[in-house]
Amino acid sequence: MTSTFPNISISTERLVLRPLDEDDVPALAEMMNDEQVAAWTSVPQPYSEDAARRWITEGVPAERLAGRGYDLAVTEFLTQRLVGVVRLARTNWHIRSTELSYIIAPWARGEGYASEAALATAQWLLGDQKFERIELRTAADNTAAQQVAQKIGCISEGVLRNACIVHVRTEDGTWADVRSDYIVWSLLPEDLEGAGEELAGSDGFTSWN
Repeated sequence: MTSTFPNISISTERLVLRPLDEDDVPALAEMMNDEQVAAWTSVPQPYSEDAARRWITEGVPAERLAGRGYDLAVTEFLTQRLVGVVRLARTNWHIRSTELSYIIAPWARGEGYASEAALATAQWLLGDQKFERIELRTAADNTAAQQVAQKIGCISEGVLRNACIVHVRTEDGTWADVRSDYIVWSLLPEDLEGAGEELAGSDGFTSWN
């Protein structure tokens, strides 16, 4: 029997992480069309509301039921506005490991929301769900994402050379693929001690496929 993530909500001081629903479609589409999201992830561009709706209603449930992963909407506690998305993927239930990535909306950057959401998810995974390893991958030039990984207690394990593609604007306004390296980070249960004492500042983008 395939293991699956439960449909849950996680609360922090400022945020609520919960399942995505159809009400999130407009905000999700707007966020995915941001220039930085396009640069650092492989989210299709342009990203339509129809694509957001299909992902929320079909893609996310299929990934969860197959045991491969789970997506959580990150919302502000006070306003309920969509701040971003945390994604779990490439989950291995036998060795209790998963890959964590995240995207933060343009208006919400610089508030430490990426670190707060990633740490809350990690605490839930390594605590309640008894996972033994969380992996993050950041593009070599994405220093903001690397700062988030460091803030939540991740340990850098090395570099996967020429392993990812990032995107740059060309003179005619289109996007071009550029190969880059991945920095691989891991978070184990023992790494959480002291994590989260100073979380503020930058938001970045880990790999998002």
